Amino acid sequence: MSKAFTKEDEGPTAERLADLPQSEHPNYVTPEGLSELNRRLQVRRGELAELQGAEDMSGRYAIAVAERDIRFLEARVGGAILVELETQDPDVVAFGAEVDVVDEDDAPHTYRIVGEDQADPKRGLIAPFSPLAIALRDARVGDAVEWRRPSGTLTLEVTAIRYASG
Repeated sequence: MSKAFTKEDEGPTAERLADLPQSEHPNYVTPEGLSELNRRLQVRRGELAELQGAEDMSGRYAIAVAERDIRFLEARVGGAILVELETQDPDVVAFGAEVDVVDEDDAPHTYRIVGEDQADPKRGLIAPFSPLAIALRDARVGDAVEWRRPSGTLTLEVTAIRYASG
């Protein structure tokens, strides 16, 4: 049979999927955030190895997705800017700070400024370029900040600032 009719040059994966978009912001990370990114990358690499080791190649799309995810995670880890929290001024809100505030109704809230990949607003983990983090940045205990939200501006008073180590 002529080589023109064989599929020898087809690899074990489907076509390469387009890369996931990367943030335009610097990729600041906490030590925990960097550790989690590395964990996710290792898990995804393990999943890819399992998919590639399968007898049938019916999972070609799953392989392509895993490869795309790995490229994304490798770029996030490679571009990570680790912020050592112990170097932050403990009296000023900056990246990595855990900030206690009270709102206009004297309701207490706690937020921590973390990397975009670690952010989870429902758990009080906010990205450094979010409107809330921008409002809190450079504040000190006792300062009132204006949080501009789609539903209106909310005034928050900073009551405590902490930097966890690790």
